Amino acid sequence: MELAKQYKEQAQAKANREGDDNLAYDSVWCVFDIDEHPRVGEAMEMARDNDICLAISNPCFELWLLLHFRDNPGAQIRDRMKTMLIKHVPEYDKHVDYAAYSAGYGQAVTRASRMDQDAEEVHEPRRNPTTGVYRLTELIRG
Repeated sequence: MELAKQYKEQAQAKANREGDDNLAYDSVWCVFDIDEHPRVGEAMEMARDNDICLAISNPCFELWLLLHFRDNPGAQIRDRMKTMLIKHVPEYDKHVDYAAYSAGYGQAVTRASRMDQDAEEVHEPRRNPTTGVYRLTELIRG
């Protein structure tokens, strides 16, 4: 989060110095897992205070990948999520091969969005399982 804040400030300073708003970032995102993040609250506060967007996955990023193949797996731990993902992508090893996931992208967005809505309805944002990665990917897709 500190590095994202630093890059954002540097880009804004350069844009101000050169009088060119195009040099500033449209948005800055940090992507992280809840599973072993020791300071989630602090990260969320820093993001809010510095206008940095977050794509948080609970318990882990593998949830986002798994949603390309199947619906909500229910609350899980990281190791179990990885085991479920490997059933669909046997060669998975933290490297994401776009071709393996592209066909299920639309379903993943729908599933992740629905999981977020369900969590919000019961006032448990970012609960296990949820992932906000779809917001970032949809922004990139434009």
